[in-house]
Amino acid sequence: MISADDIKQRIESGLPGAEVQVRLDGNKCVVAVVSAAFEGQRAVKKQQLVYGCLNDIIASGELHAVSMHTYTPAEWATQKKLGVPGL
Repeated sequence: MISADDIKQRIESGLPGAEVQVRLDGNKCVVAVVSAAFEGQRAVKKQQLVYGCLNDIIASGELHAVSMHTYTPAEWATQKKLGVPGL
């Protein structure tokens, strides 16, 4: 069974320097990822970067569904100022 820590480590390995929060419910998860790698990227590209870190566990069925929130460091700073919490 996959754990929230496993998911977090996979994303952090694939996106060095990323700040990652994971909420896991069975085989479904919600992730919030803050990374400088997202600078200048469209939302779909940001999601593709995160999915790239998780493809093998999604393909195996260990992880069924992923809902994600992706932010650049500047976007995350704005979210925090607005009082939008992480997970």
